[in-house]
Amino acid sequence: MSDTVRIDSADYSSVVPIVPTRNDMGTINVPPKPLSHAKVLHIINGEFFSGAERVQQGLGKRLQEFGFQADFACLKTGKFSEACDLPPNRVFEFPMNSRRDFSVVPRLTQFILDGHYQVVHAHTPRSAMVTAMIAKRTATPWVYHVHSPTSRDSTRLWLNCLNAWTERLALFSCHQLITVSDSLNAEMRRKGWEPHRVTTIHNGVEQLPAIDWSNRLPTNPWRLGMVALMRPRKGVEVLLEALYILSAQRKDIHLEFVGSFETVHYQEQIEKLVRRWNLGNLVHFSGFTRDVPSKLQNLDALVLPSLFGEGLPMVVLEAMAAGVPVVATAVEGTPEAVRDGVDGYLAKPKNAGDLANKIDLLCTDRRRWEQMGRAARERQRTLFTTAHMAKRVAEVYRDLLAQAKR
Repeated sequence: MSDTVRIDSADYSSVVPIVPTRNDMGTINVPPKPLSHAKVLHIINGEFFSGAERVQQGLGKRLQEFGFQADFACLKTGKFSEACDLPPNRVFEFPMNSRRDFSVVPRLTQFILDGHYQVVHAHTPRSAMVTAMIAKRTATPWVYHVHSPTSRDSTRLWLNCLNAWTERLALFSCHQLITVSDSLNAEMRRKGWEPHRVTTIHNGVEQLPAIDWSNRLPTNPWRLGMVALMRPRKGVEVLLEALYILSAQRKDIHLEFVGSFETVHYQEQIEKLVRRWNLGNLVHFSGFTRDVPSKLQNLDALVLPSLFGEGLPMVVLEAMAAGVPVVATAVEGTPEAVRDGVDGYLAKPKNAGDLANKIDLLCTDRRRWEQMGRAARERQRTLFTTAHMAKRVAEVYRDLLAQAKR
């Protein structure tokens, strides 16, 4: 938190001020400033530090290699500013008091003008709405990153409807959409977006040290892990039921849940389920961690039993980068990364029996398990790197700036 600048008033003493003018249409014209790198402001929620936030962190670290400095404005106080591991003075907080608190708009507008930002990049329905207002005031091109299907992002129907409506309204003025998977690309085109305005850029992660396949002896217990922000759409209950099914025949499969719970109430529900099925000796909750790679080093497999709502899960790519086979459900963009029977296994969503079968299949043959881990690691290295993701995003920025110049 010490590296985060909280903006509660228009005090930007560290930024050289400029004097904007208005044209006949009332749009603000910003005098150009020579820059070694074009500046992009990512407007995000910042409340959590999960998959989408790790995408944002990766872009913040790697975009400079491709000619862009990426800074971040958080609309909520939370874990991003604490865990993002970006250089000092790159993350700013503009906390909103509520979804309807648009007092942040003039403050962010002035911040963008003073900071000479040339592109604005939004990542959530809330940030899209704010960005649409700011972009209109500053005549700045803006990009929207689609990380998951908004209409299926949670189990709360009213919230999905509200976010989908907010997103649709905000995107009328958006210049370019980036989707993290082909499945989301197709969904946005079904919603009426022209193909040339939607670009698929798969998520990417850094290469991680490979797990030591040779030291995982056949006599060792199988150590499985689920790494996620624990919430109903992640399928935690389905995974526990699958483990309960397996526990009737084998006690050598242990499961660790890595990540915080969305609410205390949901955590209590899950803990009650563990007690009811007598899984206490097989299940461990380790909570939120900033060091996901270290957790992956101790796992034999990553399990992600999502019911719906995934774009392209970062944790799946991180597991593949470490050579950890994945057992996941075949939802949204996950099959674009994991090849069933090659890099891991894909189960039917909401089907505990099928998930149990796939886990059992993986946890039977150490030789096949190692082959899958090596295949997963090579696939990530070839297709899903942070550098490739940042390069493609930079190309989108350059196209937008070229269009604005014309």
